[in-house]
This record gives sequence, C-alpha cells and structure tokens, in this order.
Amino acid sequence: MIYVFDSGPLIVMFKHYYRDRFPSLWVLFDEMIENGGIISVREVKGELEDKEDSLSEWVSENSDIFLEATPDEGLFVSKIFQIRHFQQLISKKAQLKGKKVADPFVIAKAHSLGENGCVVTTEKWKENAAQIPNVCDHFDVNWTNLEGFMRDEGWTF
Repeated sequence: MIYVFDSGPLIVMFKHYYRDRFPSLWVLFDEMIENGGIISVREVKGELEDKEDSLSEWVSENSDIFLEATPDEGLFVSKIFQIRHFQQLISKKAQLKGKKVADPFVIAKAHSLGENGCVVTTEKWKENAAQIPNVCDHFDVNWTNLEGFMRDEGWTF
C-alpha cells in the first residue's frame, strides 16, 4: 500500500508525536518514506511550508515526497469538480484568498495508484459533506485516518 498523506495527519504527528518522545514511530515513518510507502502532493507542501516550525523544516528537507500532479491526475481533479457538490472542497474563503487547496490532488494521487493507493486524512466522513472521505467513497478510493494507517501497518507502541 502507498499512503498519500493530506496535511492534517502530518500536522497531528508533528504537534503530538514528538520525535524525541516517540522515536520508534519516527523510525518506522522515515523508513516508509525512504521505501516510497508514504508520499504526498505539491499542494500539501504549499499548505505546510509557510510557517517557521519543525514541520515546515521537515517539509523542506523532504520535498521529494511531495509530487506534482500528472496530466491524468489533473483530469481526475476536473472529474471531481464536475460534481457540483464536491466543488465545496474549495471553500469560499480559500477561493477569495487564493489559498492552496490540496484535497482534490491528494485524492487524485491515491486514485492514480489504484488498489495500492490510500489517502490518509484527519477529515471524517459526514453525510452529504464535501469532505475527503466522501469524495473517496464516491470514486472508490481507499482512505483512512492516522490511527487506521498505523493499525493497517501493524504499528504498536
């Protein structure tokens, strides 16, 4: 399985799972990155690199895991937005401010990997919502949260 991380799980990891307190978690995480089991997209990098903290530092040091969208992924993003309800993935506030929005690109990257791709997000499935889990379910894309990712990998600490 290749896990495509949204910004939320990375924020949670850096905010709550300190490297010096959870070293075994970070060894496993870093190994998965090295082996290509964890990737993300350029838009997530854009969401995370604006601050001066350990996460943005890490993002800068690991920029090669933040992949650009392929032409097919770009087409899939447009397919997502053909569904009027899913256009809400980009909030009015983000539109007005011209903020980077990663959600559709994270989904498209996982979709491009077929059964081997899985989105990791902090968003929850909500009925009639335009959230990552809802879009993933609609397009039959695997998704999980941070705990599910760790469980699926058999990690215990």
